[in-house]
Amino acid sequence: MLYSLPKPFKSLKMVQKKTFINISLFLALLSLSACTSSNKNDDATNKLFYYQPGKVWTDALPIGNGSFGAMIHGIPNIEIIRLNHDEFWSGYPKDGTNPDAINHIGTVKSLLSEGEYYKAHQELKNMQGPYTQSYQPLGDLMLKFDHKIVTNYYRDLDLSDATAHVEYSTSESDYSRELFSSFPDKIIAIHLESSEKSQTNFSAKFTSKLLHKVSYENGILKMRVKAPRHVAPSYRNVPPGEAVVTDEWGGEGMEATVLLKPVIDGGEISVKNNVITIKNSNEATLLLTSATSFNGRFKSPGFEGKNDEAIAMKQLEDALDKSYATLKKNHIKDYRQLYNRTRLKLGNTQTNKLKATDERLVSYAENHDPSIVNLLFNYGRYLLISSSRPGTQAANLQGIWSQSIRPPWSSNYTQNINVEMNYWPAEPCNMPELTQPLMSLIKDNAVTGSKIATVNYGLPGWCTHHNGDIWAHSAPVGAYGEGDPKWAFWSMGGAWYCNHVYDHYLFNGDIAFLEDFYPVMKGAAQFVIGMLEKNDQGYYETIFGTSPENAFVDPATGKSASVCPGPAGDLAMTNELLNNCLKAAKTLNTDTDFRQQLEALIPRLQPFRISESGRIMEWNEDFEEVEPEHRHLTHLYGLHPSNQINAWDTPELFVAARNSMIGRGDKATGWSMGWKTNMWARLLDGNHALKIINNLITPVGFDSIQNHGGGLYLNLFDAHPPFQIDGNFGVTAGIAEMLLQSHAGAVHLLPALPNAWSEGSVKGLKARGGFLIDMEWKDNQLTNAVITSTLGGKCCIRSENELELTVNNDCTNPLLSVTQVPKPVISGNPDLTNGIPNKTYYEYTFETKTGKSYVIK
Repeated sequence: MLYSLPKPFKSLKMVQKKTFINISLFLALLSLSACTSSNKNDDATNKLFYYQPGKVWTDALPIGNGSFGAMIHGIPNIEIIRLNHDEFWSGYPKDGTNPDAINHIGTVKSLLSEGEYYKAHQELKNMQGPYTQSYQPLGDLMLKFDHKIVTNYYRDLDLSDATAHVEYSTSESDYSRELFSSFPDKIIAIHLESSEKSQTNFSAKFTSKLLHKVSYENGILKMRVKAPRHVAPSYRNVPPGEAVVTDEWGGEGMEATVLLKPVIDGGEISVKNNVITIKNSNEATLLLTSATSFNGRFKSPGFEGKNDEAIAMKQLEDALDKSYATLKKNHIKDYRQLYNRTRLKLGNTQTNKLKATDERLVSYAENHDPSIVNLLFNYGRYLLISSSRPGTQAANLQGIWSQSIRPPWSSNYTQNINVEMNYWPAEPCNMPELTQPLMSLIKDNAVTGSKIATVNYGLPGWCTHHNGDIWAHSAPVGAYGEGDPKWAFWSMGGAWYCNHVYDHYLFNGDIAFLEDFYPVMKGAAQFVIGMLEKNDQGYYETIFGTSPENAFVDPATGKSASVCPGPAGDLAMTNELLNNCLKAAKTLNTDTDFRQQLEALIPRLQPFRISESGRIMEWNEDFEEVEPEHRHLTHLYGLHPSNQINAWDTPELFVAARNSMIGRGDKATGWSMGWKTNMWARLLDGNHALKIINNLITPVGFDSIQNHGGGLYLNLFDAHPPFQIDGNFGVTAGIAEMLLQSHAGAVHLLPALPNAWSEGSVKGLKARGGFLIDMEWKDNQLTNAVITSTLGGKCCIRSENELELTVNNDCTNPLLSVTQVPKPVISGNPDLTNGIPNKTYYEYTFETKTGKSYVIK
């Protein structure tokens, strides 16, 4: 059917429409059953579609333009469109420092030196600060129709053009809705049509869970919303009056405006009690815009905020100057120039083309259809494009979609894995500009984090901890002693963030970017250096640290503890950050004194430790784990996302990391399975990586299926549970990592291809060094590849297939270099040979020129 309108809104006319496919199945609204369709569901890898509306929030389908987002239930009678804005958070800028924290550093060090791990764990509570603030829902747009009994129901989310659709029939007419959120025009558009003239009848109103007021003036419905000045995390048990604190209008706290302008073809518009009613229209378009008073991380949104009403009105006026067809064209063109950069085909992608998405999810355990893996890969890219664009805020724990005032874990920036995982697909899927909001957050965290470093630790540089928010919160959380240090205290967030900074340079070779962010990297390194002291073995390691959210059994007390000197995650992040700073300083030919300091210190860093059981030790001793299959894998950071462990340069560590992964097990929360997919890909075991993906593709929250572990909701959102979007991004990155790697000194083609993906193709994946890769394979063998060089320089190829290239192992491209690590300290005599892949790898190097493509067979 045709949704485009050929003329500007001021002279709308009906356009010719195709008749809906008529399927003789009568459906009640609340018990709609499955049916078949014609060409609506002809793409099994680019569409989520269903034959029933969404009953709960995780059934609804997301749209977004990086800033303005909506969840669409697709209910025929009363449509609920839940709205979010990426800037709309509780709170305001405030000091998170704890001046007393510095007084406890010496005590923690002393206790650890005496083996009093539990007491040191308890002492860390004195170094905590306030909790973060929470991401907030804007409100809901309610569309009421008189369509209680319908047939031929269908709804979808088309990933190829980022549009959502709802279609159904009644005895009077066939009806359709199309929705999209446009980045170039800053609007959400909702287009409603009926196949018969004068049959588009509905009402529209705004509502919100927060303090709000609605008015109608000059043909525009306006909702003003006030965010709380404070929201306590949902996991805190606090009195109701303290959980959510909201000032009156004009007080502290962010404000937001949502505007709705209806444009109709025929019929009439009336308004009563701020409810818009449209009667006897042929078709209608609703344009929504939104803006907040957010004026940067360091200004009060209540007293120094922007004029959100004026911003939203300007967006609406600009949109009204364009036709619906133009708005849609602008939206699709903008979206596709990102989405179409990468294309994946895994085997026969049409196997389940006539099955709805929920049916495919349920049946996956039996058929392991690769098309739904393909769909999940594309969905992750769609979600990142929809929740992170240049100039927006970084994607949070739920992207930009949230329904609660006190959402799970505040829907904040969980900086010990989750916000970083959000951005893992950006570089390998060739969408580097989507990382700009993350880089902005990192820069601002360096500002607030410098205060934490100075006040809490008495150190130079900057740091950030477990949780962050829109206000660049960088302090350890825990309400000054309430939180368990195993999750409330972890000071290496700045070091992890800088992994993204330097990796962005390795993928894109942007010297200006590296120069701009070098002070950020150096500041993070200065803090980490300040945390180092020489241990009894003569190596430098952090004086104390935790392995995020995991714990060990204190040998002296038998109690759970989490703090020790030099945990493995700290060792990996320290070595990576200092080496990257040294490389950056050399590349920029700057900072001679700091380079000399790094060159002297790096060889003296504590190496990784390997236990008698052949695993990488998570802590400084081989402690008994409280939870052996814990979801966090921070001790294996050197394997992924870092580039310190691989089968060629560090075989002993490679085997130890593999042994550690086996010990962790294969089942976990949804996001952890996303990380495990990447880990097993880095271990060059595609079959095991696919096993993790298979575990992830487990229905969660379905009426007929009881599952309390991680998996996917009906709308394919990742289930921790509850919903966390990082699992979606993690598995997308993991699939890319199975097909292409570039962290271990070469561009590795099909490094972890599982047996089940015997045939397929991928286009547009990106490797470090700025190489774009197209590949085809059959019978699990590479048949051909096209490598396009965006930066020039040497391209180093690694493959299991012997290629028609001259062997030359002299790869000196610095963008493909690995991070050197010292030889590990090994306890006992474990077998560290069983686990290296029994394969032959061929390596080739050739010179490339910028913009040239090279065909490889």
